[in-house]
Amino acid sequence: MGKSIKIAPSILSADFARLGEEIRALDAAGADYIHIDVMDGHFVPNLTIGPSVIRSLRKHSATPFDVHLMIAPVEPYIESYAEAGADIITIHAEASTHLDRAIQQIKALGKKAGVSIVPSTPPDVLDYILPQLDLVLVMSVNPGFGGQQFIPYSLEKIRELRYMIDETGKDIELEVDGGINRDTAELAREAGANVLVAGHAVFHGEDSDYRKNIDALRGGAVVPLKRGKQ
Repeated sequence: MGKSIKIAPSILSADFARLGEEIRALDAAGADYIHIDVMDGHFVPNLTIGPSVIRSLRKHSATPFDVHLMIAPVEPYIESYAEAGADIITIHAEASTHLDRAIQQIKALGKKAGVSIVPSTPPDVLDYILPQLDLVLVMSVNPGFGGQQFIPYSLEKIRELRYMIDETGKDIELEVDGGINRDTAELAREAGANVLVAGHAVFHGEDSDYRKNIDALRGGAVVPLKRGKQ
């Protein structure tokens, strides 16, 4: 049986003047995760949210905080985001020289560990560490800004990673972030993703009702693939 689809609204597209209210609205709308993009202006060309903001938002929601650290170096900051209230901490394969050590650091803090890869990074960078992960995040745009167009070749990477994950026999989530709307969400689900990050499509989508936008993205279940690239 396939994995159920989870939706992780990205608060990068929320109204920052009323973030607490926005997060409570996402809870009420059935969001599975709250996706929080952390950018440092170095690894990616933008600055966003620090640990103090996450700590202040934590009291507004019991929904898991899916914190995506787009920062380098990342290791010195993992503990501060864990203490601030992150439930899942995802770091970039491209941002850590000692990726295995960083993953173990996250797990030692009692958090779920994820690794993200940018569009130009091949899936085989995860060959040896995949069984240690709780989540793999495929960037389907070049990270740094919201509102970009989905990169079509990301679908091949999603298919390949779905196969790699299924081969491990472990419960590892496959998340996709970038350019997700009702059309690309369907393509990503069909390719094997089971967690979809969406900003504009949730907060400024075809409907003003967050629940309706989330439900439209959710669709059906992921069907495990029986072979690699298709």
